Amino acid sequence: MAALVLGLDQLTKSLAVAHLQGHNVRIVGPIGFRLEYNSGVSFSLGTGLTGLIIVVVVVLVGTIIWFARRVPSTQAAVAVGMILGGAIGNLLDRLVRGHHGAVVDFLYTKYWPTFNVADASIVCGCVLVAWALLRHPAPPTAELPEPREADGADDGADDGADEGAPLEAGE
Repeated sequence: MAALVLGLDQLTKSLAVAHLQGHNVRIVGPIGFRLEYNSGVSFSLGTGLTGLIIVVVVVLVGTIIWFARRVPSTQAAVAVGMILGGAIGNLLDRLVRGHHGAVVDFLYTKYWPTFNVADASIVCGCVLVAWALLRHPAPPTAELPEPREADGADDGADDGADEGAPLEAGE
């Protein structure tokens, strides 16, 4: 799923950069395409902190990969793949595209900040992970059983009879 999201995200961003320079495309009502570049994160928060954003995203991608090994269901695995694909897609924009660390955004609605396929995938993936975990919670961690004593072992009672007595051969 991550590879599918990543491929679709990069393809649509390349098309947006190639065909939306200098003009917007209205689809229906307030929905359309508008090319914008966001050097921050969600809602343009952190604009100008590209280096820090890259470090944080790399750590988050590593953490997602580590946790992805333990997802409790196929549905959760698909959702985590959506998040991972979106995070890598936006990270690639910051590292590879020549927009000074900015992410390409092009999906426009009058009522919401402009976004891209990666952004939508991250949000939908988070919602699906929450839903999957509510439907299929991870089993509780099993408690370790109390250690069992071997047959003929001391019963744990200390009668003090052998304290301080020297050991004799054969004991």
